[in-house]
Amino acid sequence: MIRSEFEPGDYVCNPRQPDWGLGQVQSALGEKVTVMFENAGKVVVNTNHVRLERADAP
Repeated sequence: MIRSEFEPGDYVCNPRQPDWGLGQVQSALGEKVTVMFENAGKVVVNTNHVRLERADAP
């Protein structure tokens, strides 16, 4: 199993899509991270192509 740098429950943001708002990681397997964003809903992000940034919990 490939380990991800993110874990379920982590809060993140996508600096390229600030309008998505704060997101919470739902699952993470390798480079595939599923995030529930405030304004964009559930998004599967490939961290090889999108750099997510950790954020503080609300």
